Amino acid sequence: MSEFAILTDGLMKHYSETRAVDGLDLRVPRGSVYGFLGRNGAGKTTTIRTLMGLVRPTGGSACVLDMRVPDEQIAILYRTAYASEKKNLFPSMTGEHLVRFNRPFYRTWSDALAAKCVRRLEIPMDQQFKKLSLGNRTKLCLLMALAQGAELLILDEPTSGLDPVIMDELLKLLIEDYAGDGRTVFLSSHSLGEVERVADWVGIIDHGKLLLESRLDDIRTEYRRINASGNALPVNVNPQILSAVRSGSFCEYVVKNGADHFVVELRSQGATILNVSPLNLGEVFLQLVRKEEPCTSGNAGATPVALSPST
Repeated sequence: MSEFAILTDGLMKHYSETRAVDGLDLRVPRGSVYGFLGRNGAGKTTTIRTLMGLVRPTGGSACVLDMRVPDEQIAILYRTAYASEKKNLFPSMTGEHLVRFNRPFYRTWSDALAAKCVRRLEIPMDQQFKKLSLGNRTKLCLLMALAQGAELLILDEPTSGLDPVIMDELLKLLIEDYAGDGRTVFLSSHSLGEVERVADWVGIIDHGKLLLESRLDDIRTEYRRINASGNALPVNVNPQILSAVRSGSFCEYVVKNGADHFVVELRSQGATILNVSPLNLGEVFLQLVRKEEPCTSGNAGATPVALSPST
């Protein structure tokens, strides 16, 4: 059995001239909560739809739970729970009807977890789906996915329409009743705060390309903001330096991997280091998406390169 719940190699999905997914290499460890991050239109939903067999890949390969996409799609669906961004269920059915209808299809269905979702997410089970608000539709779709007890749970923008209290309850359910049992959660979102609360791995995608894939703890360790002052400070941007913004004799750098080495280099050029501070996930995301330079999967940083002063 592979150590990865999801594994892709150069996965591509093109629509005419649009490269929605463009050479994607994902490594989603089993038992992890993996935050799949990107702006609207970055390729997150297309990636998920390809993994679920809803669209056929243009190129590359993908495996889900050691089964090839799309050759073993029925077996993949049998062991995977999926809540799409569309939040569609049978419109005339109530929540109670939907539970009774769906339960027989899943041998791992948990009535206890379904009841817990109803209580914790405050789901009105006696109303027809078509009459529910967006938030309540979202909650009912989440119940249907969570109660399946599948090995892999794929959630595409799962918190749309949820208020902060219910969002907090959902994140607790994911940790306590899903990831806590050793199952895998693949969470696609552009809401960075909620992902940072629950994820232990993060992948950032933009324009169909993977910009970063790493443990969240490694991202917190490697990325640093450095404020320095001095004459002729280097302002070149390279794989180590994500940004360098100068104002007079001051310069603010955002670096990944090797901040200590970079500080030594700056000091050797006569710079005074004013501050070195970590970045949160949101700040790292903005830096990478603006830079749009792919990173190596599983590596939060790159090998430091020699610095050159500005001319």
